Amino acid sequence: MGEEAEFVAGDGEEVASTAADVENELIEEEKNKDGEVSPAIIAVHPYEKSVAVAVGSELRLFDLEGDCSVSLIDDSGGSPHTDSIRAIKFGANGRLFASAGDDKLVKIWVTNPWRCIWTVPADKRVSAVAISHSGHYVAFADKFGVVWLIEIDEEKVQQLKFDSKPVPILGHYCSIITRLDFSADDRFIVSADRDFKIRVTVFPKEPLNGAHEIQSFCLGHTDFVSCLAFVCPFGHANGFLLSGSGDSTVRLWDFVSGTLLATCEVRAKAGQSQSNGPDTYSPVTDLCASFDGSIIVAALQNLHGVVLLNCDFPNGNLSVAKVVSFEETYFPTSLVLSSSTQRLWMIMGASNLPMVGTTHLPTRLKVISVPEKDPSLNYRHDPVVLEDNEIPGGQKLLSELQGTPDITQEEATLAAAAAAVKLSMRSMMIKKEYNLEKREMRKKNRNDRKAR
Repeated sequence: MGEEAEFVAGDGEEVASTAADVENELIEEEKNKDGEVSPAIIAVHPYEKSVAVAVGSELRLFDLEGDCSVSLIDDSGGSPHTDSIRAIKFGANGRLFASAGDDKLVKIWVTNPWRCIWTVPADKRVSAVAISHSGHYVAFADKFGVVWLIEIDEEKVQQLKFDSKPVPILGHYCSIITRLDFSADDRFIVSADRDFKIRVTVFPKEPLNGAHEIQSFCLGHTDFVSCLAFVCPFGHANGFLLSGSGDSTVRLWDFVSGTLLATCEVRAKAGQSQSNGPDTYSPVTDLCASFDGSIIVAALQNLHGVVLLNCDFPNGNLSVAKVVSFEETYFPTSLVLSSSTQRLWMIMGASNLPMVGTTHLPTRLKVISVPEKDPSLNYRHDPVVLEDNEIPGGQKLLSELQGTPDITQEEATLAAAAAAVKLSMRSMMIKKEYNLEKREMRKKNRNDRKAR
C-alpha cells in the first residue's frame, strides 16, 4: 500500500508539473499577445475633405479644406481609445466616421464639426467596422465572429440621446471576421474571415431583428481573406466584389450567386519570388478600388510598392497592369483611394515598437496620382508618386499624421515596423493548433465577462 501510495503521489506531482508548465506557457503567450503590434491604417473622406490615420490607440486627423489639424471633441461621455484601433471608416457621404479596436469600444463621430457623438461598448475586441450607404446603420464585427448593428436615429443624433444597444445580426462560427462592408445599394452586407470564407447576407428591411437570409458564399481562397472591395461598372446593375487573401491572389466574384469569375496570382505576376523561404509569404494586405472599377490597387506584404490591376468585367478577366515600386524599407500597411481626385493614399507604420527618442508613434505616408485610362484600358501615362511638398496639406499634414520620430532613427524604425507587422499579421490570421491539454487549460482560463 505504501509503495502504491508513493507511486500515485509521484504521478500526481508529474501531472501537476505538466499542468503548471502548460499554464505558464499560455500565460506567456497572452503576454506576447498584449504586446502585439497593430498596423497603421488610413481613411480618406469620400470628397477628400479630411484624412484620418490610426496607429496604436492614436487617432490623428487633418482637415484638408481648412488646411489644419483637427482637435477631437468627445460629446459621448465615453472614454477615449485606450488600445490599438483596428478599423476606421468614413460613411459614403462623409458625414459619419467610425473607429473601433482592441479596447472593445466603437466610437461614432460626425465630421462637420468633428466630434464623437456615441461610444458603444462591445463584448469582445472589434476587428472590422462598416457604415451603411444610407448612413442609418453602423455594423461592427468582433473576434468571436459576431456581427453587431447600431441604428443611427437622426433625431437622437441631433439631441445627443442614445439609448439603443448594439444588436447581433449574424455570425461566423468562432472565426475572426477580417472585413465587413455594405453593397452600394445596401441590399447586402458582406463579411470575410480568416477561415477563407466570404459570406454574403441579405440586409433585411428590419435588420434589428437579425439578418438570417444568406444570399451566397464566395468560396475559393486557400488562406485567410484580408480585404474586400465592391465595384459597380457601368452596365452591371448588381456590381461585383473583389477580395484579397493570404494566398497572394485577388479574386473577382459575382457575389449575388457566389460565382468566382477571375483569379489573379498577384505575387507571381508582380514578379515576386516563388521560392519557399519565409520572406516569400506574401499575403494581399489591402485592396481598394474606384466605384466603377476602373482603378484597382493591391498591396502585398513583401512587395515594396503597390500593384495596379486591370479588370475586363464583361469577359471576367483580371490582370496586373503596373507595379509602382518604393524604396526597400517601405511597404504600405493600409490603402485608400480618393475616387474624386484619383489619388491613392497609403500609410506604413505600427504600434507597440520599442522606439527611442519619441513618444509619438511614427508612420510614413505616401500619395500616388493615378492617371486615367484610355478605351483599351491602358493608363495614359505612368502613375506618379507625389513628393512631400506635392501632397495635399503638404508638410502640415505630414507633421500631424506621420508623427515626429528622431530623423536619425526613422529608417530603422520603419524597417522594424515592417518586420513587426509581418509577424503580427501572420500570428493573428493563421489559426493556431493546440493539443488537448492546452485546449482544456484555455477553456479554464477564458475571460468572457462583458464590458460594462
